[in-house]
Amino acid sequence: MDLDHAEIRVLGCLLEKQRTTPDAYPLSLNALRLACNQATNRDPVVEYDDATIRAALHRLGRRRWTRLASGAGSRTAKYRHLLDDALPLDRGEHAVLCVLMLRGPQTPGELKQRSDRMHPFADLAGLRVTLDRLIDRGLARRLDRRPGHKEERYVQLLGDPDADEPRSASAVDARVDGPTGQQPSAGRDPAPAARAGYQPTQAAPTAHAGHELTDEAPTPHAGHEPADRCPTLHAGHEPTSAADGPALVDMALVADLSARLERLEREVADLREALGG
Repeated sequence: MDLDHAEIRVLGCLLEKQRTTPDAYPLSLNALRLACNQATNRDPVVEYDDATIRAALHRLGRRRWTRLASGAGSRTAKYRHLLDDALPLDRGEHAVLCVLMLRGPQTPGELKQRSDRMHPFADLAGLRVTLDRLIDRGLARRLDRRPGHKEERYVQLLGDPDADEPRSASAVDARVDGPTGQQPSAGRDPAPAARAGYQPTQAAPTAHAGHELTDEAPTPHAGHEPADRCPTLHAGHEPTSAADGPALVDMALVADLSARLERLEREVADLREALGG
């Protein structure tokens, strides 16, 4: 089988809703989209848009696994699955396969609990018999037991379980480590600043042509003064308090101000001489 993730999700939702809410089945496009995007009983949680659902229904329809079920006088198009014809299975097999399609790899205990609404198994032994039948038909596979876990898991084989989950145009990637402000999980290397005994070091100033590295702040470039040292002395502005710190004066500006002062002094002297003293 080579169904993609959207096709598996759509097919699984149609099968689930047929068994759990038969009064609402077949499903409209809107109901099917809501079923696919449920935040509960789904793994992974997705946000498929209508175009993604329609495309999946179209591909499934070409396989004769789904079909349009609404009549000629119906206002809303509705859809149903054809798994009973495409994959003749008993009710228990359909229930287990449906849960695997909607929730990914699971242990027998999880499958027994989560398939109860569609088909209640008397015990785990009965469920394992059902799993063995699905494996024999090439519809499921037993996975290797994970370290530290007692039970093996099972996965459906209608599609590639290792394929990347496709995203619709409106899907929002919500895969994050946790809510904002969450503490790092156990075993995760904390940020360097949080390590015991860690002291951040001050970055050494970069050497520029014509400048030597010293313990003092780096020398400003020609025509530029760093904003965090002190304001540049402009015409009409002088530091008003000690908080301003020592002024770093632009020598070209000083020379220009000195020339203006000398010119003003000469003009004042000329006026005094013209006024007679």
